[in-house]
Amino acid sequence: MTEKKSFTLAHLSDPHMCSPQDLSAHALMNKRIFGYLSWRLHRRTEHRKEVLASLQHDLQTMQLDHIVITGDLTHLGTPIDFFEAQQFLQSLGPPLQVTVVPGNHDAYVTVDWKHTFALWTEYMASDVTPQTAAVSTDSRPHFPILRIRGQIALIGISTARPSAPLFATGRVGHIQLQKLENILTETGRQDLLRVVVIHHPPVSGVVRWRKRLTDANALRAVLKRCGAEMVLHGHVHRSSFTQLQTAQGNAPVICVPSASALGRNPKRRARFHIYHFNQNDQHWEIGLAVHRYSDKKKHFVAESERRFILPKR
Repeated sequence: MTEKKSFTLAHLSDPHMCSPQDLSAHALMNKRIFGYLSWRLHRRTEHRKEVLASLQHDLQTMQLDHIVITGDLTHLGTPIDFFEAQQFLQSLGPPLQVTVVPGNHDAYVTVDWKHTFALWTEYMASDVTPQTAAVSTDSRPHFPILRIRGQIALIGISTARPSAPLFATGRVGHIQLQKLENILTETGRQDLLRVVVIHHPPVSGVVRWRKRLTDANALRAVLKRCGAEMVLHGHVHRSSFTQLQTAQGNAPVICVPSASALGRNPKRRARFHIYHFNQNDQHWEIGLAVHRYSDKKKHFVAESERRFILPKR
């Protein structure tokens, strides 16, 4: 038997960073007014900077190979919020060790790319190869993105689209779905463990209709046809562990709550997940450690662990 190979991945989501104090009245003359009112009435006491600071400290003490963040880094999607999120990303690690996909709050309204998403470009870019360098015509990431780390293929999908007031829907889109099919097929041929990273849940019944992924059926069809070993997502603000049928069997679909939530409701309290991947000739053994913020202790504590096996193709 070959020696086991390991990989440690942290998953966090939905920090909802927000600095509304410098917003002009003009900046709120759109859907942002609803997000601003939500922040003033509720979310400013829920999403706390001290919780994020504790998370940053805890992650820095761990031996991590990579970190993935599944969207909604910002709350109102303003240039100030994007700059704050950029500083947060830089505190976590260099772009080669941190992968980001955007969420619906990051695309709250149509924004000026140069002053918003451009600040995160290096964290949302595929690995540079002669093939990708040849087709890249600007600095914008082209989703789905692919980052290969050892035997792990991190496949990032963007569902971030501006939506109508009071809606938080997302969409993958036909172009991404076509590219995703090619990426899943090719990484499957390479016998890589494919981890799909996305903001909105691809399974039904996890969120309300107005917060759904509008083309979830089409995405599930691609995953079923081409296969994927895991799906990690955010958006829900509570823990969720479901399954999705794929060509290779049932793939776990796992949601992590908000990374910054003080959590008056214990189910919605801030958490992050640590995955330990170990492989041998027959299968992948995956350990999931859940870390929850303790308001009493003012730092994250180990909450639970679970293990599951994914057969190799």
